[in-house]
Amino acid sequence: MTTSTRKSYYRQGIIDSSPFILVIIPFASLFGVLATEAGLNVIETMAFSIVVIAGAAQFTALQLMQENAPTAIVLISALAVNLRMAMYSASLTPYIGAAPLWQRALCAYMTVDQSYVVGVSKFEAAPEMTVPERVAYFFGAVTPIVPLWYAFTLIGALLGTQVPDSWALDFATPIAFLAMIAPMFRTAAHVVAALVAVVVALFAASIPYSLGLIIAGIAGMIAGAQTELWLERRAARP
Repeated sequence: MTTSTRKSYYRQGIIDSSPFILVIIPFASLFGVLATEAGLNVIETMAFSIVVIAGAAQFTALQLMQENAPTAIVLISALAVNLRMAMYSASLTPYIGAAPLWQRALCAYMTVDQSYVVGVSKFEAAPEMTVPERVAYFFGAVTPIVPLWYAFTLIGALLGTQVPDSWALDFATPIAFLAMIAPMFRTAAHVVAALVAVVVALFAASIPYSLGLIIAGIAGMIAGAQTELWLERRAARP
């Protein structure tokens, strides 16, 4: 019965994350195309996707590399963009932190925006799930995402400059982030953090090497945290 239940949650994870396939395919293909256009060969492009497996950080690093930014700036910027993964991990720990080490290691590697959004939404809605069931669901959620990220990065890298500009694959980037962040606007703190980050990013757009995005992200996190503290204090007042 337990094995059957885990398989059921695994299948449900696949179903729940399947809509992201429509975004992953053009998103990964676009990275493969842009990476080869930037001078990376197919092996380097695939190593980039397999090792980093974080679209936002990969595109950020690629853009800075094209601008001939210093290596230190490229690394710091990519790491800064990926700092959200640390927050994702902290958020997932109460749900799957008791799983065996090898399962936690796999979950850590495959924690991406899509798997986090789908996983946390499910875990919050079904607190009765056991740790093995949550892990099974999480693995199901990444099944349509991670393999397709690898596969279509390879396809994009092989196609390279053969993809015509009229295909406009870059539409996937804003759609991907809109689809991922929209379900996360559940509190006033989330909304304030997003608005502050957007405003600061617009004012800081002229800062070289896209460092304005890092400043905007930090400003958004500070604003969101302060808003949450203010709301908690207000609620605690008699």
